[in-house]
Amino acid sequence: MDARNRLDTVFGALADPTRRAILARLAAGDANVSELSAPFKVSQPAISRHLKVLERAGLISRRRRATARLSHLEAEPLKEATDWLVRYRRYWEERFEQLDELLATLQTTPDAGRTGMKKAPMTSRKRTRKEST
Repeated sequence: MDARNRLDTVFGALADPTRRAILARLAAGDANVSELSAPFKVSQPAISRHLKVLERAGLISRRRRATARLSHLEAEPLKEATDWLVRYRRYWEERFEQLDELLATLQTTPDAGRTGMKKAPMTSRKRTRKEST
């Protein structure tokens, strides 16, 4: 699977709140299906389906220990998703810095925001009897 498809699969898996909660639980340590399904009002087969989605995305691995099948958090795909998101965080931080600079300029120069701007029409103002005639 190429990096782009893998990222799509990871974000698809993370889109579900139950799967995110399962990952949060697995961050504390390996667990079997019954342990993972305990806090949810869904069946163990439904949790197993969620686990298959997480496994396909590479977010968990599963192994057998005696009769139990344990799920284990695999953090690398989460790092890849975080790295992808960081680029956009930088973008928004730059935009917020530009906005801060603009606001600072507007606050120190009283007429800075008013030059060349038309007054917006007052659409919500009620007309008085005199105005309507």
